[in-house]
Amino acid sequence: MRKIFMMTVWCASLSLQAAELDTLKSVELQEVEVKATRATKKTPMAFTNMDKEQLKAVNFGQDIPFLLSLTPSVTMTSDAGNGIGYTSLRVRGTDPSRINITANGIPMNDAESAQLYWVNMGDFASSVQSMQIQRGVGTSTNGAGAFGATLNMQTENIGMEPYFGVDLSGGSYYSHKETLRFGTGLMKGHWGIQGRLSNIGSKGYLDRASTKLNSYFVQAGWFGDNTVVKFITFNGVEETYHAWNYTSKYEQSLYGRTYNSCGEYYDADGNTRYYDDQTDNYHQQNYQLIWNQRLGQVLSLNAALHYTKGKGYYEEYKRKRTLFEYELDPQMTWAVSDLVRQKKMDNDFYGAVASLVYDNHENLQATFGGGWNKYEGDHFGLVKWVKAPVTPIQPNSPYYFDKTKKTDFNVYGKVTYDLLSGLNAFVDLQYRHVGIKMDGPTDEIDWDIYERIVYDMKQSYDFFNPKFGLNYDITPNHKAYISYAIAHKEPTRNNFQNNLNAAMELPKAERLNDLEVGYKYQSKVFSAGANLYWMDYKDQFVLTGEIDKIGEAITRNVDKSYRLGVELEAAVKPVDWFRWDINATWSKNRVKGITVVLDDGNVADLGDQPLAFSPDWIANNIFTFNYKGMKASIQSQYVSKQYLTNTGFESYRTLDDNDKPVDVGMMLDGHFTTNIDLSYNFKLPKLGLKDATIGVTLYNLFSAEYDNNGWAAPAYTKENGNVVATGQGTHDLYEAGFAPSAPFNVMAHLSVNF
Repeated sequence: MRKIFMMTVWCASLSLQAAELDTLKSVELQEVEVKATRATKKTPMAFTNMDKEQLKAVNFGQDIPFLLSLTPSVTMTSDAGNGIGYTSLRVRGTDPSRINITANGIPMNDAESAQLYWVNMGDFASSVQSMQIQRGVGTSTNGAGAFGATLNMQTENIGMEPYFGVDLSGGSYYSHKETLRFGTGLMKGHWGIQGRLSNIGSKGYLDRASTKLNSYFVQAGWFGDNTVVKFITFNGVEETYHAWNYTSKYEQSLYGRTYNSCGEYYDADGNTRYYDDQTDNYHQQNYQLIWNQRLGQVLSLNAALHYTKGKGYYEEYKRKRTLFEYELDPQMTWAVSDLVRQKKMDNDFYGAVASLVYDNHENLQATFGGGWNKYEGDHFGLVKWVKAPVTPIQPNSPYYFDKTKKTDFNVYGKVTYDLLSGLNAFVDLQYRHVGIKMDGPTDEIDWDIYERIVYDMKQSYDFFNPKFGLNYDITPNHKAYISYAIAHKEPTRNNFQNNLNAAMELPKAERLNDLEVGYKYQSKVFSAGANLYWMDYKDQFVLTGEIDKIGEAITRNVDKSYRLGVELEAAVKPVDWFRWDINATWSKNRVKGITVVLDDGNVADLGDQPLAFSPDWIANNIFTFNYKGMKASIQSQYVSKQYLTNTGFESYRTLDDNDKPVDVGMMLDGHFTTNIDLSYNFKLPKLGLKDATIGVTLYNLFSAEYDNNGWAAPAYTKENGNVVATGQGTHDLYEAGFAPSAPFNVMAHLSVNF
């Protein structure tokens, strides 16, 4: 960055030979788009910021959930077991569909599932300037309702100086990442282009759980004294071999922890084979047009248009399928055959967001904003091949086609006002309208009437989401805050789909009352904080432990539930070369009055039970050493046990192959892992090298054997007046599946900048 630009502007010289724009003003203008939705030091809520340098220090190929894994109250999952491919993020036990994610204030969640599939955004972290993760309801934002957390990302600023850089990583399981970065700097005082080209690949820890990710990010900007206009486009192309079945402990005992049943079939001689094209394939293309305008000393405006095109399919080999399901047996002969099918998606998501920010730099900050977004998605299925068809099929024979349309409109207003010296009040009011329409024949058959289920559903929701809080700076080092927020969230397409397919009543919208109380201490050497939260839910969608046909977790409404916890953080830096960070979360997560259907059709009330996938304890410890370019980081994490269902059962009872009673576990056991990163940074200016960093990261140093995700779907019966969980049949050792994480593995990395 050119200090001469800074000095020239601040001295009020408008000489074109120096520049019309200074670095500091450029940075501030490029950050206008996230100011409306981000928390500040006066916001009475719990949040964590990660800047570009922090992200760079851990970004060697794994997806963003793993880069955030050491922040408070976070757990993550990985189908392939090593953090590359299909991964997800959970915060305070809430699943990914409850986490609102934006980039430059623009919604990134898939409008139907309310999730962000990170596999479609390979290496996006390399194009991020900063992230903020708000825990709880958070501040009002655009897109999907936040029910557990908000992740706000700002993409890279276009810098003032030209640069060129390369990042390379490689290690265990043939994992690798290649990233080419470039920027033109400021051209002719007003223009700049910046971008990235990336390739990520891995064979995965699980058998055949391979991932191929190609992506790019390009932005062009025009900079004026008070204006920034940017056009941003980025894409992701992914091919991932399925690893979403998970495997029972019994299967793992036979075939090992890396066993992956996806794509398994038998040839004519009865030999086990695996289908080569059992893959998920998707292309996601994003466009953003952003205008940031400073309207004097106290006002700034952001407006943006966006469009996302998504198109792809997954292909799979299915064994012994009833051809009637695939429109291949009109005479209902109940013929059965192996076949290969594709399920496809073709969708468009577009809209606009805007915000106006007022700051008098004294005692009042106010924001008014909102957005309108629309999603149109087609779902359809094709049969590519049938082993023994009743009659020959046409290539790509269709068997279902349904559509989803969704509109999302919201407006919000936020005010932070200093009531007294050090005491400020925060008010945040949001109105949100959501409309959902689903129609057309689905991939499911109603076996009671032997007809394909057809969607014909139209629902709309109107939500009012108020938030209030007080922040008190007791002294320059001490602060305390309290906030209360109400949030609502509509059901997702999967919620409607799973309920309709099961002939259940339509799902209900959720409501959350969130109370947060916190304290923070900050000094040059030591900082610490505590945040207490009480999240009380009405009709919360909770993970049942079951998964659907494509491995996605099933959630259903429960009448009453809550999450109660305390988050602790501390950091100390006694000397320049050493820093110690630690955070921990204790929580109590309960569903009230959970019921199960018994094998005789009766319903049993199990009372209050732990919520699934919600550990009582999460703790992270980080030691960081820096000395003359040498850096060492030791990172440890503990996550306590997690239930796979909401029933409180840790196992189910069945008979083994020798007809002996056995209890089959359906828990994610607690685990403790340690990573170590070692690196060295150096400069060679005589060779034109601004700087270079070479290093190695050792993951799961002590090879802890643990599972990062799972599912369970036992039956329930009564024995001697007590409800017990059982297998769906005798010798049933398959009613719980697990996603193992990789043991000790290594990634070497090199980054150079010219």
